[in-house]
Amino acid sequence: MNESEKLYAAFAEALNINISAVTDDLKYQSIPQWDSISHMVLISNIEEKFNISVSTDDVIDMSSVGKAKEILKKYGIGF
Repeated sequence: MNESEKLYAAFAEALNINISAVTDDLKYQSIPQWDSISHMVLISNIEEKFNISVSTDDVIDMSSVGKAKEILKKYGIGF
């Protein structure tokens, strides 16, 4: 499983959606499943899958799947 697949899986699991619905364009609160509670579950999933600790600023800034990729690059994750 490559890094993009791991990230998409983290989103699908946290938001309880099909992985095929996860695209770089998927945005926070664009679907009912991605609310503030599931956002924190998502952050936890990402931290666990990539063995990182995401800063508070990055938690707030993570507004889409594409943005999540940008943020994770700062933590040394390559896409």
